[in-house]
Amino acid sequence: MIEFLSLTPEIDGWMFIIFTLLAFFTATFGVVAGLGGGIILIGCMATVFPPVALIPVHGVVQAGSNVTRTIIAHKLVIRQAVLPFAIGALIGSAIGGKIVVSIPVALLQAILGVFMLYVCFAPSVTAGVPTGKRFFILGTVGAFISMFIGATGTILAPWVRGVSKDRRIFVATLAAIMTFIHGLKVVVFAFLGFEFFTYLPLMIAMVSAGYLGNWIGFKLLNLMDEELFKRVFKVMLIILSVRLLWASANRAGYI
Repeated sequence: MIEFLSLTPEIDGWMFIIFTLLAFFTATFGVVAGLGGGIILIGCMATVFPPVALIPVHGVVQAGSNVTRTIIAHKLVIRQAVLPFAIGALIGSAIGGKIVVSIPVALLQAILGVFMLYVCFAPSVTAGVPTGKRFFILGTVGAFISMFIGATGTILAPWVRGVSKDRRIFVATLAAIMTFIHGLKVVVFAFLGFEFFTYLPLMIAMVSAGYLGNWIGFKLLNLMDEELFKRVFKVMLIILSVRLLWASANRAGYI
C-alpha cells in the first residue's frame, strides 16, 4: 500500500499520508477559524513540492475543499452574492492577466497587508454597500490579486465578514466565492498544459480528507460562541496581515 502511494512525484508513501492528514486538519481549522487553512496547507506543501506543481495541485485541493464546504452549508450561502462575484472575477482575471508584470509583488503585498489591518480594526469600512455591488467589486479585485499572490481568501475574508454577523453564513459564503477563484486557477493551469493526472491519487485523497475536515469543522462551528469566533477570526487576520507585510519586506530585500 505504501509503495503504491509513493508513485506520486516528489513524495513517498508516508508523505502522501501526512499531506492527506494535513488536508483534513487545515480544512477543519479553516472552518473553525474562518480563514487560514489554505495558507497553512500551502506553506507545508511548499517544503516539498516545486513551484511548478505547488500552485496547481494546491489549487485543485482548495477548489475541492471549498466545493465540499459549500455543499455542506449550501443553505447558508448568500446566493445573491455569487453571480456578481463570478462576473467580477472574470473581469478581474482578464485585467490581471494583461498587466501581471506591471506591479511589483512586494508593493502589492505591503498595500494589502496594511489595508487588511485597517479593516480588522475598522470593520464598518464597507457598511452600507449593497450586497450585489460589494461582491462584484470583491470578485474583480480578488481575481485580479490572485494573478499576483495566493492569499486571496485571507484578503477577501474581512469584507465578506462585513455582510453577515453570523459566523456560519460567513464561512459558507466565503467558501462559495472561493470555489470560483480556485476553479478559475485550475482551468488556467489546465490550458497551460499542467499534467494534473500525475498527482490525481494525492489530490483525490486530500480533497476527500478535506471534505471530512469540513464536516467536522462545521460541527465544531455550530458549537462555538459567536464572540469566541470573532476573537479567533481577528487574531488570525492580524497574524496573516503581518505575514503579508513580512513577505513584502523580505521580497523587497529589507529583511
